[in-house]
Amino acid sequence: MRRAAGARIGPAPAIAARDPSLTPPSSGLIPEIPDKSASLTMKTILITGCSSGIGYDAALTLKAAGWRVFAACRQQQDCDRLKALGFDSPRLDYTDPATIDTALAEVLEATGGTLDALFNNGAHALSGLVEDLPTDALRAIFEANVFGWHELTLRVVKVMRAQGHGHIVQCSSALGLTYMNFRGAYAATKHALEALTDTLRLELHGTGIKVVLVEPGPITSDFRRKGIPWFERFIDWKASPQRAAYETKLLPRLYAENPPPDKFELPASAVSDVLLKALNSDNPSPRYYITKVTWIAGILMRILPTRRVDKILRRMNG
Repeated sequence: MRRAAGARIGPAPAIAARDPSLTPPSSGLIPEIPDKSASLTMKTILITGCSSGIGYDAALTLKAAGWRVFAACRQQQDCDRLKALGFDSPRLDYTDPATIDTALAEVLEATGGTLDALFNNGAHALSGLVEDLPTDALRAIFEANVFGWHELTLRVVKVMRAQGHGHIVQCSSALGLTYMNFRGAYAATKHALEALTDTLRLELHGTGIKVVLVEPGPITSDFRRKGIPWFERFIDWKASPQRAAYETKLLPRLYAENPPPDKFELPASAVSDVLLKALNSDNPSPRYYITKVTWIAGILMRILPTRRVDKILRRMNG
């Protein structure tokens, strides 16, 4: 059962997004960001998954706040785009251990061997009913959403132990607290992340390393669209016993060109502002709830019997 202690809500929905599309421009106007500085006195942070969405907005926010941001992306073309905006941008693919090593080595070479903060953020969705999930699909999403994060975190912990301080912030989800139809694979990775992160926080107590979870609900981003290739690769929905559920509930939303916002959806800036708050604190909360959806999920899972939660979730799923 999840504790309420220390959980804090993120910014109110009225806050404006820094970039409504949350995708870096390939041409035209470039967002204003401070001049790049190689000063070793700047606070440093490695952020993963910066091509768009939460990671991109976080990179802009931290750079504007005076941090030296290493904005990592999985694809080289995205790294090149961010470099044109003035960022350090190593290529880091969680499913490729060699890029984890080279990306961190690039960061440490630039900083003189130190790193103040890590924001593990890069992840992907895999929509599908659990009975239709091949085991290889679970292996693939765990490689990207859990095992790669763990590999990078292990390396960063050694750096932070040597320097005696640091913040490790993990981007979890409301689905790290609860579960939903078609979201079993993604929720499983976030539940695993929550358990690993909570345990790591206990084990690193007294080392000067702060370990934090941020738990967004619906956030404006390309996350759903970027999950389509994984769905098409692994889910044979036409052969599913629940094909009708795909046709009426999942596919219209997944492939919608301009889907309406989810209920209680917030801009990515809501996550960035909470991230900055956690990084600026010497005693950050163990977890930060962001969006009303996360609060609702957390409360329901604490106070209601599982059968009542199931009934509510079935009603939400239509």
